[in-house]
Amino acid sequence: MPRYYFDLREGDQIAPDEEGLEFDSLDQVQVEAARSLAELARDAIRRTPHSLSYQKSVEVRDDNGPVMEARFTYKLEKK
Repeated sequence: MPRYYFDLREGDQIAPDEEGLEFDSLDQVQVEAARSLAELARDAIRRTPHSLSYQKSVEVRDDNGPVMEARFTYKLEKK
């Protein structure tokens, strides 16, 4: 079963996943990336509710290199 690594990126900073998780399909990998990104976004909004914009992403790779990226961009525009 292939192992996938979910590196977390915020701006220029990256937190590499050293352990990874095993999945049978890319559909399962996509669900895990989306779940991880939703948690990151929720925590970021709670932690910095007054921030006007930021971007976070989960960059997924396997032993051969990049597989997919899930990205969340938050932008607050006051009218």
